Amino acid sequence: MPASPTTPWPDGLRFAFGTLTVLPVKVTRWDREAARGGMLCAPVAGLVVGVCAAALGLLLLVLGAGPLLAAVASAAVPAVLTRGLHLDGLADTADGLGSGKPAEDALRIMKQSDIGPFGVITLVFALFAQVAALAEAYGDSWGRGALAAVVSASAARLALTLAARAGVPAARPEGLGAAVAGVVPTAGAAVVALAVTGFAAAAGALVGPYEILRAALAVVVAAAVAELLLRHCTRRFGGVTGDVFGGLAETAATTALVVVALGH
Repeated sequence: MPASPTTPWPDGLRFAFGTLTVLPVKVTRWDREAARGGMLCAPVAGLVVGVCAAALGLLLLVLGAGPLLAAVASAAVPAVLTRGLHLDGLADTADGLGSGKPAEDALRIMKQSDIGPFGVITLVFALFAQVAALAEAYGDSWGRGALAAVVSASAARLALTLAARAGVPAARPEGLGAAVAGVVPTAGAAVVALAVTGFAAAAGALVGPYEILRAALAVVVAAAVAELLLRHCTRRFGGVTGDVFGGLAETAATTALVVVALGH
């Protein structure tokens, strides 16, 4: 569908921002081709979310706040800009996995509107880990804190790109998971992964020479941990769902933050 004067964005970017953020971007196409472009562009949406998170954290530091308050603010921005959908997906995925039930029953548990004990515990520890890692990074330097916020958000959306690659099935015939499952060519996913890793290294270079390797390693480790979770979920549920995608994003973000925060 050609872009009109009122919809100048490419369909892939519109799909990425329209489905992965609350920014006022209308999705004009909901087909496999648009979904493919959207999942390939997912880290771009993550970059915007990460820049917003870093900007708020730095603003609070400029105004005299401490690293902990800046960390809380930076951790809150991705939740706000996604309407908490990724956190909700993490909780639902934890409930499904923690139930120990067969795939059909686990998927039914995940689809329920309430959050069970496994989801609550997972959310608490994930958010604590994110805030603690950001506080550690901001406490070391403002630049490192901003780097952590940007790299983690980009790595989180890279996990979505990789999870949407060819060969990864959907667990249900409907929903966002079914819409994007398997739409990304394996080669395309690899190119995006290399691009995000290179971007992280370049961003790290702006902060200091030691941050080049740390930022790139954060992306690699985050992708590896998300891949382990993805494989476990596909074994347990028979494929991916929208909740699984959310859980992968939060897992990757938390892992990246921890890696960036480690060491001085």
